[in-house]
Amino acid sequence: MHAVDTVQTDRLLAERLRPADFDDLCRLHRDPRVMATLAPAGHPTGGVLTDEETGQFLRRNLAHWDRHGYGLWAVRDRRDGRFVGRGGLRRVQIGDHEEVELGYALMADAWGRGLATELARAAVRVGFERLGLADIVCFTLTTNRASQRVMEKAGFRYERDLTHAGLPHRFYRLTAAQWRRDRAAGERAPAPP
Repeated sequence: MHAVDTVQTDRLLAERLRPADFDDLCRLHRDPRVMATLAPAGHPTGGVLTDEETGQFLRRNLAHWDRHGYGLWAVRDRRDGRFVGRGGLRRVQIGDHEEVELGYALMADAWGRGLATELARAAVRVGFERLGLADIVCFTLTTNRASQRVMEKAGFRYERDLTHAGLPHRFYRLTAAQWRRDRAAGERAPAPP
């Protein structure tokens, strides 16, 4: 098994997306609460996805794994194996540049427990330690403060606002050098009393 096919955190097990994840992804993509965080309902790319659209999404992401050796994971609760969401690293086109994006989407019942931050930090570590990336980007709708907080907790720095898929987004970046400096500073910080 490839070194990034499976990643574990304290509470999560993230495994390479597989065709068998289709039903779980459909449940995620059918939830209007989840999909509103990715694109607002009523927008041509927003709202819930049909099962056919989820199938296309899955096929694209399986091909990404085959092409690049990394991609999105299906994320499960380590205690009970329950599907929590999807997330990981993937190449995306932003304007004229190809970037490696940290992306994630969690089931609504998993929100507010720090799981997205835990997943984001694990993906960043994979990107810099195992894949040797120079930097990673992430972006979210300007209205999605919860996702912006996740990005900031994972160490990302706001870079600029941009339009992506016809919608306003906040764009963040984290370089490997910044990540290493932040980790070294955190290790030198005194432990709380």
